Amino acid sequence: MGSPIEQSDTPMAHVFMISFPGQGHINPLLRLGRRLASKGLLVTFSTTATSGQVIRSANDAISDEPIPVGDGFIRFEFFEDGWSELDPRKEDMDHFSLLESVGRKQVPEMLARQAREGRPVSCLINNPFIHWVSDVADDLGLPSALMWVHSCATFLAYYYYFHSLVPFPDENAPDIDVQIPSVPLLKWDEIPSFLHPTMPFVCLRRAMLGQFQNLSKPFCVLADTFYELEPEMADHINTLCGPIRPVGPLFKDLKPVSGSSWVRADLMKADQECIGWLDRKPAGSVVYISLGTVVYLKQEQVVEIAAALTAVGVAFLWVMKPQELPEGFLEEVGDNGKVCMHRIIFLMRQDSSILRFWAQLSLQVVQFSPQEQVLAHPALACTITHCGWGSTMEALASGVPVVAFPQWGDQVTNARFLCDVFGVGLRLWRSDHENRIIPKEEVEKCLREATSGPKAAELKKNALKWKAAAERAVAEGGSSDQNLQAFVDDIRKRSKIMFGDASKCSGNSIHEKPNA
Repeated sequence: MGSPIEQSDTPMAHVFMISFPGQGHINPLLRLGRRLASKGLLVTFSTTATSGQVIRSANDAISDEPIPVGDGFIRFEFFEDGWSELDPRKEDMDHFSLLESVGRKQVPEMLARQAREGRPVSCLINNPFIHWVSDVADDLGLPSALMWVHSCATFLAYYYYFHSLVPFPDENAPDIDVQIPSVPLLKWDEIPSFLHPTMPFVCLRRAMLGQFQNLSKPFCVLADTFYELEPEMADHINTLCGPIRPVGPLFKDLKPVSGSSWVRADLMKADQECIGWLDRKPAGSVVYISLGTVVYLKQEQVVEIAAALTAVGVAFLWVMKPQELPEGFLEEVGDNGKVCMHRIIFLMRQDSSILRFWAQLSLQVVQFSPQEQVLAHPALACTITHCGWGSTMEALASGVPVVAFPQWGDQVTNARFLCDVFGVGLRLWRSDHENRIIPKEEVEKCLREATSGPKAAELKKNALKWKAAAERAVAEGGSSDQNLQAFVDDIRKRSKIMFGDASKCSGNSIHEKPNA
């Protein structure tokens, strides 16, 4: 007896997704996969085996067998990243070249196996940092698409930088402003920091710009944003290199889809205890603090934030790496505060005394916070965020005001838009260019302004406006829903050209290059 795909008489186009192994890349791509499957496609989601092992440990429903999601199916298949378990290169930021060399060999083998097993691939989709996937697709005659996990504004910044269309900061003029058509003026520290000459990780710039060198190969760019949020910028991209199709916010599911609730790829299992804690709090009374999976605050900054929380007396849910809190802090705040441990991988790298400290904490400490549920909770007043695009979209689409605490990358650009364009945020600091500890008094001032008084009311009003706009975009017939359906229709047409009316084929080859 075969799989559900093999038993089906209905031709089903197969989309193969390959993600860079980072939570901020995995989440939006998998959310896209969930949407595509719900509209009747077969989706295979893939990333490195190292990340796959962690994903499987956090979700035992992950399977290489096709599982029904809405009208389609989704499955998981991971590939080796080329490192042994103890290889020191796992800690090296500049490991993109090794991943590319391994991926260029393994991905074609995986695709050939799909064809032999009766599910030939109709399209490859990748996200930034692994631009070589579009090369693989082009070599095999496969259509490909790019899942852009940042904003349209950030896309334009990279595009204009890559093509040298407007002046950007350089070694001779590191503090010039940048004026990109359709984008508000960006100060030198508001452009994506990967493009700034002082950026220490040149490999990140190189990896990101590689996608723009390959931009002619994907037939479409899908973006985790919605048209109403960035209309002028989306239109401008279409005049430059289109098409770009905003299909977000991808995390926002207005209509429950059968089988989709389990389709997650968190690198740590979420703990629901904090939701029960939020349920006991009054509406609009809690500050949610989460600075992403990469940012690691200096110990002095942790102390200043803790002091500000105590001074304001506001209830808080704080997602943090395992660092030391001030002595007596948790006892003083009592049930008014809850701390969530973020990523277990950081525990392994910390001093053993800190590990013991966290092991001995009371029930005020829970595991990884389910952020989507937290931001949607009526108890939330605002969130202190690093302004990663995923968190930005989740806050906007949940109607939650923000206190912007950006560090690097596109976070600094997103903070500019959250505070000055979308009107939902207050800026706590500009970027890690400041290289200072924000004192308790500044944190306290931002918290008070964001949680009470006329400014808080204005921020909330604007946030609710964007929440309503996001819901309209993803609703049936909305701008994002139409863009997603157009993409699905396009994939089916291309699949029919490649494979005819029958979606099943066998043999050792992938397929011949299509004429479309």
